[in-house]
Parts: sequence; structure tokens; C-alpha cells
Amino acid sequence: MKKRLFVTIMLMASASAFAQDGSWKKQESSGLFSLGTRNTISMFNDDHAVGKGIGGQFRIQFSDHINTEWHSDYITSKDRHYTFRSDYHIGWSVMYYPGKNIFFEKLLQPYFIAGHCFDYSIVRGQANENNFADRLSMATQAGIGTHLNITRQFDCSLSAQYMLHFGK
Repeated sequence: MKKRLFVTIMLMASASAFAQDGSWKKQESSGLFSLGTRNTISMFNDDHAVGKGIGGQFRIQFSDHINTEWHSDYITSKDRHYTFRSDYHIGWSVMYYPGKNIFFEKLLQPYFIAGHCFDYSIVRGQANENNFADRLSMATQAGIGTHLNITRQFDCSLSAQYMLHFGK
């Protein structure tokens, strides 16, 4: 697990070394609105189950270097034959694009990301669905990522983040 996280971080860090030749025209990025979907994989649950989820997001960019992301996710996981877990997340993040000459015309656009979210989790027994526990909590997250810019209007973004939950 730690090896996978290390490899992911190293791949994302190597993407930040991608250079551009300076021939791009500067375009103002503030006020840019983006809308999209999310696919989520959660690998650090206490019950050692891998969670998979889907969600939606929108972004509002404040400047060439600062973007915001507002999201909601629904994630499910299963712990062998014992429990089924559902997590609902809603939150926001700030994305920082490092370096000079920030343009979305180049193929890779690396970024740092940090934010906050609220979580609602339900864990149910698989043998008896009336046996359940739920909780509300909040978390902060931080990580790195990159946009894979297919066109100026369409990108796929990959990020790896670590979430720190507050409470039990």
C-alpha cells in the first residue's frame, strides 16, 4: 500500500517537471467555470476495504495560479462478508498551479491541492441490515495532481490526496 502511494506521488512529481517552450499566448484564466464528474478510490479505510465511488464537481478559477473545486461524492465499500459501508462527501478544495507561464494549452498542468469536506458514513451488517452505525464528521485533505488537457475545453484530472478526519 505504501509502495503504491509512493509510486503515485513520484509519478505526479515527475509530471511537474514538464516544461513548455514559451510560445503559448497568455490568456486570462480568472472566472473560468468548469463542470465535471468524479471517480473516487478510497484505499485507507479502517476495515481494509477498498472504496469505489462516483460524484460531481465544478470549478471556479480565481487567477492563473489559483483554482477552486467544489465536489460531492458517494463511495461504497465492502469488508469481506461482514459489513457494507456508504460514505457521502461534500466539500471544496483550492488548487495551486506552480511555476511561471500557467496555460492550459500544454498537455500536463500539475497542481497542489488542499481542502475540506464534510462526511456522512453508514456501516451496515451484511447479514442484518437493521444492525448499523452512522456518523457525521469532517476532514481536511491535501495532495498533488495534474490535468491531462485533451483540448482547452476538456481535461481529465488525476490527483492523489490524503484525508485527515477529525473525530472518531
